[in-house]
Amino acid sequence: MVIPAIPSVQGVTATGYLPSVQPTVSDDGAGFASTLTGAVNGLQQLQSTSNDLAVKAVTGNLDDIHTATLAATRAQVTLELVAAVRNKGVDAFNEIMRMQA
Repeated sequence: MVIPAIPSVQGVTATGYLPSVQPTVSDDGAGFASTLTGAVNGLQQLQSTSNDLAVKAVTGNLDDIHTATLAATRAQVTLELVAAVRNKGVDAFNEIMRMQA
């Protein structure tokens, strides 16, 4: 029996970098804002796909149950990543606010 390869998680490579995200130099923070917006939009899309597949699985309209499981796991891991980035951002903001001028 041959075990099929696990498909790659969208946007993540073996080095852990997102190849579609290019660092930009900007004084107004627009690059960071657009990157963060893109991450949140991607998360919403993953959660929507996961929800749709979960409904299909429960109603019996899904032939391949592992597709729903993979979609749910991707959405969960992405949510944890976005939450971790948010927490680090809040920590950095709080640290900046504690600095004395």
